[in-house]
Amino acid sequence: RRGPRRFGVIDPTEFRRTLGRFATGVTVVSAYDEGGNPRGLTANAFMSVSLDPPLVLVSLDNRSRTKPVLERAGRYGVSVLAEEQRALSDHFAGRPQEGLEIAFEERAGVPLLKGALAQVAARVVAVYPGGDHTLFLGEVEYLSWREGRPLLYYAGRYGRLGEWG
Repeated sequence: RRGPRRFGVIDPTEFRRTLGRFATGVTVVSAYDEGGNPRGLTANAFMSVSLDPPLVLVSLDNRSRTKPVLERAGRYGVSVLAEEQRALSDHFAGRPQEGLEIAFEERAGVPLLKGALAQVAARVVAVYPGGDHTLFLGEVEYLSWREGRPLLYYAGRYGRLGEWG
């Protein structure tokens, strides 16, 4: 077990390892580029913000190719991946999967992945700089969900949900 670091000095590797102990679901954040083509990236930095109005937030690395797409589009989709969609997560994380069939469907003006456990389409209402990331606050305009098992991410690895007691 690692102890605390010196005050005022946080090692980036230890920061990532520490926060990696927070298990999350896996999403693909998507939007249409200027040519009308769907673009997306794998992200686990997604959260609900408010019920009234319904708001969600995604955090994108400033170096990502999808960030300027979201900025121009003014809306984005979030597809919460199911356990069997690991290959999609890898693909949109920059590890192309040969022969992978990627099926998008449009809802509320954004591309969403077919077969996702949950789908959310949001209109960007605010953008906040956050260090090496940018936060996109969106008002939800469409949502749907289905039963299934989520794809999980913990300590830098994919995992599976255990049985609910």
